[in-house]
Amino acid sequence: MFRTMSATLVLSAVLAFAGSASADKFKAVLDGKSEVPATTSAATGSADVDFDPATKKLTWKLTYSGLSGPATAAHFHGPAEPGKNAGVAVAIPNAGTSPAEGSATLTDAQAADLEGGRYYINVHTAANPGGEIRGQVTK
Repeated sequence: MFRTMSATLVLSAVLAFAGSASADKFKAVLDGKSEVPATTSAATGSADVDFDPATKKLTWKLTYSGLSGPATAAHFHGPAEPGKNAGVAVAIPNAGTSPAEGSATLTDAQAADLEGGRYYINVHTAANPGGEIRGQVTK
């Protein structure tokens, strides 16, 4: 009985760790020329994004530097392909400082848009309220 319980505990632990390893990896590289319309900002940024399709949990770490002033907001927008604008899909709280980290649970439709490459991230400032830097979220 002890061996059966031990084997069950080991299997459960392996499955728990394997589940977290199944997250899809995404990346966004942000700059002013990717904004629509483009900005002349020299700022840059990047986001590392993980998405677990089983739980629909989205996790991110957004970093940026060189903005014209403090970030006033940052968001995932979609659905939109590069060169198009869309509404806010997921807010990125505490984006006033870099790095900004967080997570959210997506709906089925949001998950499909993310996995289809139809999300972008942008960072807003007072000088660029529509967004100073932007990057498409891609696998």
